[in-house]
Amino acid sequence: MKMKKKIEITVSLEVIQKSEWSKEDRSLIERAIHAVEHAHAPYSNFMVGTALLLDNGQIFSANNQENVSFPVGICAERAVLSYAMGNFPNNRPVKLAVVAKRRSDSTWATVTPCGLCRQTINEYEVKFGHPIEILMLNPGEEILKASGIDQLLPFRFNDLNS
Repeated sequence: MKMKKKIEITVSLEVIQKSEWSKEDRSLIERAIHAVEHAHAPYSNFMVGTALLLDNGQIFSANNQENVSFPVGICAERAVLSYAMGNFPNNRPVKLAVVAKRRSDSTWATVTPCGLCRQTINEYEVKFGHPIEILMLNPGEEILKASGIDQLLPFRFNDLNS
C-alpha cells in the first residue's frame, strides 16, 4: 500500500485581555472603533472599522463601504491598505486592527478579515518581506492577535514566479 503524503500547518492566535493591551494596540483599536461608526452598511447593517499602523508611525483608519451593486463595495481592511499603500508606498504596514458589530448590537462581533482581505494583506507582506500583525476585537473585549497573515491564511496564493 502506497503512503499518502500529508502536509500539516499549525496556526494559532494569541488572546490578549483588555488589561494587557499595549498603548499602541489600544490606540489602534480605538481608531478602528471610531471608524466603524462611519461605515456605510445600509444593506447588511454589519459595520466594520479598521486602523493601520505604518512603520513611520502614521495611523490610518477606514470602514466598509457597501453598494447596492454588491460587488462594488469594499471592505474596511482593503480600503485602508489601498489608501496607505497608494499614498505611502514605501512605508511598511506594521499592524492592522479590525472591529465589527451589527448596527443593532451593543457588543462587538468576532470578525476576521475575509478571504479577499487576507490575500490583500498577504500581498503587502510579500512586498515588504515582513508580517503584518492583525488585531481582532471580540465580544469580550479581548484582542485576538495573529502574528501575520499565515495564521489566518496558511495556504495563501503567492507570486508563482518566486
